[in-house]
Amino acid sequence: MTQIQHAHGTRASDSAEPAPWWRQAVVYQIYPRSFADADGDGLGDIAGITSRADYLSALGVDAVWLSPFYPSALADGGYDVADHRDVDPRLGTLDDFDTMLAALHARGIKVVVDIVPNHCSDQHVWFQEALRAGRGSPERERFVFREGTGPGGEHPPTDWLSAFGGPAWHRVADGQWYLHHFAPEQPDLNWDHPDWREDFVRTLRFWSDRGVDGFRVDVAHMLTKDLTEPLPSQAELDAMPKDGLHRTIDRDDVHDVYAQWREVFNSYDPPRTAVAEAWVSSDRIPLYASETSLGQAFNFDLLIADFDAEQFRRVVTHNLELAGRTRSSSTWVLSNHDVVRHATRYGLPAPERRPDGEPAVKHGMEWLRSGGTDPRLDRDLGGRRARAATLFMLGLPGSSYLYQGEELGLHEVADISDGERQDPSFFRSGGEDVGRDGCRVPLPWSREGVALGFGEASPHLPQPSWMADHAVEQQSGVPGSTLELYRRALARRREWQCEEDLEWLPTGREDVLHYRRPNGWEVVTVFGDADHAVSRPVALLSSDDAVGSRVVPPQTTAWIAPSRTD
Repeated sequence: MTQIQHAHGTRASDSAEPAPWWRQAVVYQIYPRSFADADGDGLGDIAGITSRADYLSALGVDAVWLSPFYPSALADGGYDVADHRDVDPRLGTLDDFDTMLAALHARGIKVVVDIVPNHCSDQHVWFQEALRAGRGSPERERFVFREGTGPGGEHPPTDWLSAFGGPAWHRVADGQWYLHHFAPEQPDLNWDHPDWREDFVRTLRFWSDRGVDGFRVDVAHMLTKDLTEPLPSQAELDAMPKDGLHRTIDRDDVHDVYAQWREVFNSYDPPRTAVAEAWVSSDRIPLYASETSLGQAFNFDLLIADFDAEQFRRVVTHNLELAGRTRSSSTWVLSNHDVVRHATRYGLPAPERRPDGEPAVKHGMEWLRSGGTDPRLDRDLGGRRARAATLFMLGLPGSSYLYQGEELGLHEVADISDGERQDPSFFRSGGEDVGRDGCRVPLPWSREGVALGFGEASPHLPQPSWMADHAVEQQSGVPGSTLELYRRALARRREWQCEEDLEWLPTGREDVLHYRRPNGWEVVTVFGDADHAVSRPVALLSSDDAVGSRVVPPQTTAWIAPSRTD
């Protein structure tokens, strides 16, 4: 029996109004410090992005999302923000930002910027004022300061743990402690304080007035907290139901903040968009994606799914149903700046899973701890599966998020020495969590040079020699290369885009998925090891060499053209 999934309640044909640009956009995530280095200091910068505007245009993306480029001590890759309304001097100036924005807009590319509202840098002017002002001061009320426990207050207020390892409290010179759910250099903000609510509205308007098209909201589920005394223990915190009343995570009152932000977004023409990074249970996602909140929320399910037909179908069906509850559109993502690249994940043995279906360990973590030697990585298989998964994902209704370098087929870099690592999770966990540096290594643009075309100086993270084979100049214009596959896929996707529905078609096999979009565009993915016959010839695009055939090979996705173009 066929099954039709509706991504939202209104089909495009129901209204003369064009759908907002973000509903089915392809958004390319740029990690600015590792994209392109224009000034030759080994660190990517804003001018470097401008210099590659034609590359982004040729790739065919609708928008770019910039990870933080603000002034930062880089305690957490830029997510420790010292000034939310400026550019890090090492990356450029506001004039450079305006030039980049104009260059991308001139090519029809929207710009989304990261906003980091749960915490700031310990170098932020307000936090420095809080340190100087001392106990009981109005300045400290902007953050979460508490007295310690034990003799002389020498122990933290609670046994809470940081997401990066170690205590979630840090002691200052006068003996008080402040809360940081991430690194000590990232003090949590007190969102009960009106100063922060007013300040972030100014920040949203600052960037919107410059012409920014939208915002990606970092850890959107953690802003508001109930920190009334007595504070619970970590065990008590872990045991609390996440039903909107949890002390620190996914509280219902966070949407009071976002309702205010929505008023700001809607005051612009066209309205500014936003997407939530909210690691919450799936039934809570629609709250963030509603029209009165942020409007869209990431679904991360494909980041933790194996290359498996049943898992992929379950993820798609479930997330289209969630999007339908809010009239939003779903988001699809296979790689980003926080996870092992999907080409590598798919080339490693699938992780063991807990009874709830979640991976028992972060996929690729054991391989990273071994320096990339154990278990063995099958690079060719991983790359083949990654291409197939990408074409499967790009055919889905909703917006697709790509992470820089995946269009080059890049694998994770595992063999980074301890002395070259930067991720705070590595240092705070004593190396138990290797961290995210391996997916943040600067891109290779050419086969030669000290930084493979990234810049004129040694890059801030080392590039392994194998990256030269994945360089842009090595793949550009080469039939069958991963880069050319992405370019062709994005061009066809734009040409064939239609209403936000899909219909699952029977395949007679558990390891094959076949779906059809309303205009007749069909997508067939073989997850297993045997060929699969289709009734219509594969038209124009396949992740393997199957174009024009009626057979889809193993670990391959094929696109069959819409009926109107046959």
